[in-house]
Amino acid sequence: MKQEYGRSMIEMLGVLAIMGIITVGAIGMISTAMRTQKRSAVNDEVISIVTGVRQILGEYDDFSNIDSSTIFGAIGMSNKNPYGGAYTVSVDPSNSHQFIVGITGLGKSDCEALTTKAWSNSVGYQMSGGRASGATGDCRNENGNNTVQITFGD
Repeated sequence: MKQEYGRSMIEMLGVLAIMGIITVGAIGMISTAMRTQKRSAVNDEVISIVTGVRQILGEYDDFSNIDSSTIFGAIGMSNKNPYGGAYTVSVDPSNSHQFIVGITGLGKSDCEALTTKAWSNSVGYQMSGGRASGATGDCRNENGNNTVQITFGD
């Protein structure tokens, strides 16, 4: 008569290996979903900033009196972005009819994604006939010190 006392070590190792593979796959999917959500939030927030600036300063011929802290207070929005950095709003020094929205605190891959994204209402996108993204940025740093700028206006 043969007695069984439980599972064999091989069976337990097999179960643990399968669980490990499932966990690694789930972590990858969660990471991708979080990255996508942050990029979507940045897109929505930039649109809100641009809309707010245009509503507040739309009656003026230029944006030379733009002040980042006043703008965020007036549109009722924080200047903090989902990456732990900040949004900035400033007048374009070469053209007072344009303003620049800056996004700071980006890692390399997020900076590259936002720099290559088509910002359809931006000056660069419209001037290029849709061939350029409309954003510029220095994406060489790995540690969250990258910045993207997008110019809006006339």
